[in-house]
Amino acid sequence: MNPTPAEATTDRNGCLVMAGTHVRVLSVPSFVLEQLDQTERDRVFSMCGETFEVYEVDPWGRAWVEKWWNESQEQATSHSLGLDPEQMEVRPGGG
Repeated sequence: MNPTPAEATTDRNGCLVMAGTHVRVLSVPSFVLEQLDQTERDRVFSMCGETFEVYEVDPWGRAWVEKWWNESQEQATSHSLGLDPEQMEVRPGGG
C-alpha cells in the first residue's frame, strides 16, 4: 500500500474513516499475533469484535486503535493496532 496524502481511509464497505471514527475490529493479521507471547496474543486477539475510536490514520492508510488492560491499581498495559480497510468496519454512533 502506498502512502496517501490525506489523513483518512475507508473501511471494508468503503465508508470514510478518520481520527475520531468508531470502528469494529474484524480481524488481526496472523503475522502480528505470531510475534507475541501467549498472554499478549490473547489480549490483542480479544480486540476482535470490539469497537474502538480511531486515534490516527497513518500515511499508508492504516487506522490506529488502542486498548488498555488494568493489571493492578498501579499498572496498565496497552496495545495499538494499525488496521487496513478489510480489517475494520465503521460503527455509527460509536457502538
